[in-house]
Amino acid sequence: MKSLSLLLPLSLLLLFASVQHPNNVSASTATAEKRLVERSFAFPSLCGTGVSASDLGHHAGYYHLRHTHDARMFYFFFESRGSRNDPVVLWLSGGPGCSSSLALFYENGPFKISDNMSLIWNQYGWDQASNIMFVDQPTGTGFSYSSDDRDIRYNEKGISNDLYDFLQGFAIGNGLTEPAIQYQAYPDYALDMRLIGKSDYKRINKLYPPCQSLLKSCGTVYDFSVAFSDSTFYFLMCSNYIQYHSRQYGFDIAGPTDPSTCSSARFKCYSIFHSILDIAGNINYYDIRKECLGSLCYNFSNIEKFLNLKSVKSILGVENREFELCSDSVYEALEDDWMMNYEVGIPALLEDGIKLLVYAGEYDLICNWLGNSRWVRSMKWSGQKDFVSSTKIPFMVDGEKKGVLQSHGALSFLKVHRAGHMVPLDQPKAALEMLKRWTQGKLNEIPSNN
Repeated sequence: MKSLSLLLPLSLLLLFASVQHPNNVSASTATAEKRLVERSFAFPSLCGTGVSASDLGHHAGYYHLRHTHDARMFYFFFESRGSRNDPVVLWLSGGPGCSSSLALFYENGPFKISDNMSLIWNQYGWDQASNIMFVDQPTGTGFSYSSDDRDIRYNEKGISNDLYDFLQGFAIGNGLTEPAIQYQAYPDYALDMRLIGKSDYKRINKLYPPCQSLLKSCGTVYDFSVAFSDSTFYFLMCSNYIQYHSRQYGFDIAGPTDPSTCSSARFKCYSIFHSILDIAGNINYYDIRKECLGSLCYNFSNIEKFLNLKSVKSILGVENREFELCSDSVYEALEDDWMMNYEVGIPALLEDGIKLLVYAGEYDLICNWLGNSRWVRSMKWSGQKDFVSSTKIPFMVDGEKKGVLQSHGALSFLKVHRAGHMVPLDQPKAALEMLKRWTQGKLNEIPSNN
């Protein structure tokens, strides 16, 4: 796997009120049924105490996307270790082009990989409180593939259309969101965290005006409509926002008159980030407390080793596919699309009562909490003034302060302490508690045992 020059992470979760798995509901058409190829599985190398895998529903499969030439989207689906009535979580990793298996095995999935290629139960896996699905998207990511190059996606509109096809077929009811605000926040965050000095700060800030100018020309999202009556549909965003497109949610992209402006914006704005890295040295930009080791700043090699084992691929039904954790081709195809402003679509969600939680780890540089909090606070919606003036409260877990929470109405922002970009990896118990309280409508409550 080649090194990605700047891996922009994206993690989005869509939560639904309850499970409607294909095994339990009728597909809308016979064609939809034929497009879905799924199998139940149990990894043979799972060890340790805990509920038996044979007692749980673990599924993997492909869905043949109907509006593509030959694209097949791969997914894992794990039924809750608690109740089948728990909400459904759809986890989408970013990169772009990185498999959601990264989160499955290193963050919030049911198990983790040991160095001897055996699996152990993750006591803080999000399947403790939800039915969770990990999807490899866009096409070309992880085990998702197409035999036709015309299925390569170059923007979020194409990706969201594919995802909508996938969700229709499945029959279920830590981010660059506003680049102009978030690139401006990089020098401020770097200075606050003592990654750069005041003279460096002044110099790097001079790089922002041309970045800002080009971002304005790059494009934005417009014509956003919402028609969801079920208020138990949520967006949980860790750092980024992805466009979700369907008959209920309509997104269109107002692109630049000259497409090269997005490419120019990318180079100008990247210079801000790279200038900080040049000064800070070999830091892990996902967690500034650590060194950057390897192409992704972490050693995730066990994922590729495990998922490329013949025995594992046979169990999953992907014998003819070679698993790659992150795809350079997908990454490169979508680079310019990162410069688009997706924040403008979010207020419509809030106005319709769709609950939104944005969370960010305090030691994450690339999608830092400061930039995320700024776009959240500057977002124009009817509750903006009340949100900005709302009291910040401690997020307590087991009597310990794990973060700072600000909420009003449908919108919440959580800064997670002692965590980098991968919050469930760094603060697994706090992340699981966050999910539980948020889906139960108790995020603002301080538990009695605290």
